[in-house]
Amino acid sequence: MDIESRVIKAAYYIIEQKCTVREAARFMGYGKSTLHTDVTERLKLIDTDLYKQVRKILNINYNEKHIRGGESTRKKYIETRD
Repeated sequence: MDIESRVIKAAYYIIEQKCTVREAARFMGYGKSTLHTDVTERLKLIDTDLYKQVRKILNINYNEKHIRGGESTRKKYIETRD
């Protein structure tokens, strides 16, 4: 698979699943850093409209990350108390 098709495939996956870069990387079998570079830098050069759609989802994820982290910590402490 060439880089361009990998980038586009990752972008469509993120848009369809509304997932994080980490989840998309796990699904596609690539590193988180590689996938992040693909959808934030390479995609902008390949397809700007697709980039804008992915960027919206990444911005939502960025703004919600403190909530997800808090939930994760809360679950961890509930599990260790039992």
